[in-house]
Amino acid sequence: MIAQLIFLLFTIAAVVLFTINVRKIIRNINLGRPLNRSDRKAERLMVMLKVAFGQTKMTKKPVAAILHFFVYVGFIIINLEVLEIIIDGLFGTHRIFAAPLGGIYSFLIGSFEILAALVLVGVIAFYARRNFIRLKRFTGVEMTSWPKSDANYILIIETLLMAAFLIMNAADYRLQQLGSLHYIEAGAFPISGLIAPYLPSSESALIMIERSCWWFHILGILAFLNYLPYSKHFHILLAFPNTYYSNLEPKGEFSNMASVSNEVKAMLDPSYTPEPIAEGGKFGAKDINDLSWKSLMEAYTCTECGRCTSACPANMTGKLLSPRKIMMDTRDRMEEVGKNIDKHGKDFKDDKSLLGNYISQEEIWACTTCNACTEACPVNIDPLSIIMELRRFSVMEESQAPASLNAMLGNVENNGAPWKYSPADRLNWAETK
Repeated sequence: MIAQLIFLLFTIAAVVLFTINVRKIIRNINLGRPLNRSDRKAERLMVMLKVAFGQTKMTKKPVAAILHFFVYVGFIIINLEVLEIIIDGLFGTHRIFAAPLGGIYSFLIGSFEILAALVLVGVIAFYARRNFIRLKRFTGVEMTSWPKSDANYILIIETLLMAAFLIMNAADYRLQQLGSLHYIEAGAFPISGLIAPYLPSSESALIMIERSCWWFHILGILAFLNYLPYSKHFHILLAFPNTYYSNLEPKGEFSNMASVSNEVKAMLDPSYTPEPIAEGGKFGAKDINDLSWKSLMEAYTCTECGRCTSACPANMTGKLLSPRKIMMDTRDRMEEVGKNIDKHGKDFKDDKSLLGNYISQEEIWACTTCNACTEACPVNIDPLSIIMELRRFSVMEESQAPASLNAMLGNVENNGAPWKYSPADRLNWAETK
């Protein structure tokens, strides 16, 4: 009963802490402006099933896709086994599903073991790609010590959890063979059966190993659950709503600001009645409060894989822009604002902003708006939408733009075209001598 009580307390504490942290993330996301993405529900569901569940965009890099598939499917299915562990922990039973499931139970445990081995293969390969092969897309000015460490912590934790699961089963298998009390004969052990011969033959030692791995496995999962809100790995949960609320419009299509459209229509037609708008009094975005909630959700969904940056033509040519950094900076600024709210209240201003303190003018103007970053992202994150809002603020609120752009805008205003020639000279090139 003491062990069951301890397990119950750990489980309640883990769930409560996770709930508190998730509520803070939801609060931070809701700091963004309203955006209606409730239309075309059937189409959105299909996008989510294809991109988030089906992992279709991962296949552009086949090696990573296969390894990620091992880890993705393995963790989803193996975590079904966690349900049995939780019930056993709460009620003091052992392999409670064995009797009701019969022969199916052996098939399930055997499948779980094969998947656990494939997860181990995947995470070890990912660790090697990051730390030994050192793929270029895992580097960059934004990949400081914490992002690199975070990725490695996740891979190490996943390795330890899968190893504990297999060693636990190996000890259980040996105890079943010894006819040990409480360890009923149930399950198939194609992988841990290979480990079992290397374990001690003593029943007491085997019980110690099995119980230690059991506790490590379940407490590790609860700890990992509470690590997610602090980690890039939170995309495990947010990838699904993020793809559901994807922008379904053509990627090259930019939205007009209703406030600007109202002014233009009013100039063209003095009798025009302006349409009501939900936007604030600011053009574009300077800080996270000016971005949409969807852009803020995307910042939390980013897994820092670097596919967007590796596909960015501006980044390829050595310019400062990195779409991954745009998302990471947005998330960091959101976290800073959230901590300020927790500490000082929602009306506190720290005299910082996303544009200027985190993202520079040079970065936003290096973008060619080609949408390569959005196309490359495995979960439909759109860094371009943030860049365009920051540009709008820079031009329309602060009148800051590159000299070449200002010259072009001046030519359009004075000459009706981007070039410096007057309209009267426009056809001079066609004159023949």
